[in-house]
Amino acid sequence: MAIFIAPLRAQTNSSDANRANSTGSPTSSPVSALPDSIKPIGSSGSSNSGVALAVSAISAPSGYQLTTDDQIAIEVYGEDELRGAVRLNADGAVSLPLLGSVNLAGLTLNQAAARLTELYGKDYLVNPKVNVMLIGYAKRRFAVLGQVNRPGSYEMPEGSPGGIDVLEAIAIAGGYTRIAAPERISVKRRDQILRVDAKRLARAGGKSFRVQPGDTITVGESIF
Repeated sequence: MAIFIAPLRAQTNSSDANRANSTGSPTSSPVSALPDSIKPIGSSGSSNSGVALAVSAISAPSGYQLTTDDQIAIEVYGEDELRGAVRLNADGAVSLPLLGSVNLAGLTLNQAAARLTELYGKDYLVNPKVNVMLIGYAKRRFAVLGQVNRPGSYEMPEGSPGGIDVLEAIAIAGGYTRIAAPERISVKRRDQILRVDAKRLARAGGKSFRVQPGDTITVGESIF
């Protein structure tokens, strides 16, 4: 989900004019070097820098909350040195110029933008305009075992970070073997085992069972 921020009202986009010291007066000190974890997007002199960000953004589901290993693009308008792509670390934090480590896990894109706006505006910038976009989901996996043609571990499809239908998961694993029992499927989800009758689901049409990241699906064998 892209967040569109109105352009700055000032006639100049100078970074120095937008940056302030603790007394509120402008300062000409340069922005600190980008940390290794953040990568600039495009060239700072390109007039199409905003376009480059929009092209790579993913349309996240409404209310999607950031999590470990998600990759986001951050843009502070008028501050080319602060633009870049960064991935949330194991603690759900990102390392950003001026701010250092900032935890964004559990926040929506709107909430993340609001948090960064507050932090940059508190000590460093005057009326910052921050844009946060999702450009890569964390790698979320599920496993399919038992009577399928290609048992193994698979990544969730890019557009389905929250889960997929069990029939789609089985198709990804190559479909059933000739001795599979679709009515005897078990799904291990954390500390519980769920029983699924995929044969009945296939006949029902609209009904489905959602496979979530971390699930292990086991397709049983037919009893002759």
